[in-house]
Amino acid sequence: MTDMPRQLSFDLPVRPALGREDFFVAPSNALAIDLIDRAPDLPGAKLAITGARASGKTHLAHVWAAEYGGRLLPAAGLDEDLVPALAQGPVAVEDVPDIAGNRQRERALFHLHNMLAQAGQPLLLTGRDAPSRWNIVLPDLKSRIAAAAHAELEAPDDALLAAVLVKHFTDRQLMPRPDVIPYVIRHMERSFAAAAEMVARLDRAALDARRDVTRALATEVLGNTRDAG
Repeated sequence: MTDMPRQLSFDLPVRPALGREDFFVAPSNALAIDLIDRAPDLPGAKLAITGARASGKTHLAHVWAAEYGGRLLPAAGLDEDLVPALAQGPVAVEDVPDIAGNRQRERALFHLHNMLAQAGQPLLLTGRDAPSRWNIVLPDLKSRIAAAAHAELEAPDDALLAAVLVKHFTDRQLMPRPDVIPYVIRHMERSFAAAAEMVARLDRAALDARRDVTRALATEVLGNTRDAG
């Protein structure tokens, strides 16, 4: 009997797939997808998407930007000098809570909001917590954010967690054995961030040991994770 071809591990760059076809729709994120599809018809054409770290906010921001031909930038990169050019088309602003208390950035977002509203252009905002907890200081900006439609990305079920793991493995050009993902789902912390970390650990372990991504390797990595915790 001939041995099965061995999957070699290479230290390749991670290339996230951020297209709509790469996003797995599940009950936990269906509202966000529905609101993205209806973004121009939402009140003020504005939408806030929130969720835990690695929950898919950035992926959905790219989906939104691709759908409407919008620009995407981090809130920390906002500047009032940039606003007139940005306001020529739809804009997605990520991690809005990062600028809470920074009056210069908050004013830039306030002016961007107003110019987009006047032009009838859609606006997308993202953050971890609900918008009411973003600690925005500028009252007028806070009230405008509060008026946005809001979709929260909830904790994943088994099907979504499996899809997220598959995506992370694909991004890293890894092909785990068929029993790896069901095993990992049963034993890992049930969160998007944990899924990303688990695949990163498996990638590194496979590379260091020049081994396939197998259930045995997953058992070792999970054991090391618990010991480290």
